[in-house]
Amino acid sequence: MREAVKGLLRSLGYDAVDFDRAEDFLNFDRRGRVDCLIADVQMPGLTGPELHARLVASGETIRTILITAYPDPVVRTRALRAGVKCYLTKPFRDEDLQACIRSALDSDAALNPRQFRDDACCGE
Repeated sequence: MREAVKGLLRSLGYDAVDFDRAEDFLNFDRRGRVDCLIADVQMPGLTGPELHARLVASGETIRTILITAYPDPVVRTRALRAGVKCYLTKPFRDEDLQACIRSALDSDAALNPRQFRDDACCGE
């Protein structure tokens, strides 16, 4: 899945880098130049929500999109309230991820989140 998302992002013209674990991302020397983070909810070590919380606690404002194969409405609600921009359930359409990325990168979307197909992404 990580390779597929990376390939999609690159085909859309984004510079995409992937990591095996959240800790590897935290050690990334160019992390401050990242505009949008796409993380799985369930990863080895830190989970996606834990990674987002750690970034927020350290004062970093990286727009975050979470994806999961195991949707949980409680996790989704907590994540969106914590500032995660989108929460996608696998499998998702390329268009859903593209919409989430556009929303996350759009400064107006941070103030007025929009809904997409079947609540696939974005805040309430």
